[in-house]
Amino acid sequence: MNNGFSRERRLALRWCCSLLLVTLAFAPLGCKGWKAGREARMASTIHMGDPRTGTQLIAGFYGIEQNAWRWTWRSFSLVLAPPSGAAQKGATLQLRLTVPPVIVEKLKDISLSAAIGDTALAPETYTRPGTYTYTRDVAPALLAGQAVHVDFQLDKSMPPSGADRRELGVVVLSAGLESK
Repeated sequence: MNNGFSRERRLALRWCCSLLLVTLAFAPLGCKGWKAGREARMASTIHMGDPRTGTQLIAGFYGIEQNAWRWTWRSFSLVLAPPSGAAQKGATLQLRLTVPPVIVEKLKDISLSAAIGDTALAPETYTRPGTYTYTRDVAPALLAGQAVHVDFQLDKSMPPSGADRRELGVVVLSAGLESK
């Protein structure tokens, strides 16, 4: 029975079907390898000027500026790989940030807090422009997985203005978890 197809067309159809089946059979292996490679590249410390770590920025970050930093929104989130041994010893969360003069001029002060899961980390208030490091100890129990999702929150932000239509929080230079 030839179903109206020539012999060459039937062979080509069989070859295409075979190729499709082989591709589908090996597709899960390719996906696992991609995911494992992506997880292996997740960093414990990310520098905002490095575009390769952009996948670890979940929400609330604007694009890279001057190849070194990013403005944030009022709320911003990222994911970090726990450093080696952190699930046993804990780690230190460090967010290097700058409070620009315009933020202090307009808002007077600004408070930053963080949370990992349901665990809130103590806030810190900045009343002067400058570069700071928000540093908090993180308990081992919060570092047991392959990734640590950190949510940051500012008590206020600068609303969009005529020149800049973005909501502006603080300038972030880097974020990381360091072993204790």
